[in-house]
Amino acid sequence: MNANELRDKTPDQLREELQNLKKEAFNLRFQQATGSMESTARMRGVKRDVARVKTILNQKAAAAAAE
Repeated sequence: MNANELRDKTPDQLREELQNLKKEAFNLRFQQATGSMESTARMRGVKRDVARVKTILNQKAAAAAAE
């Protein structure tokens, strides 16, 4: 997922995406705890995607407040 795709989405879509990513991160943490995790790199990618979505949401909120 790249930032340009996220900027095209509405804040509601971004919040939904954030919720889905957090669920995925939870599932990955659970897999890691049980030892059934197949790809540890996915954990890093999900964390970065969460940060990316939060950043875009904050940018949109700041732009709306400035108007």
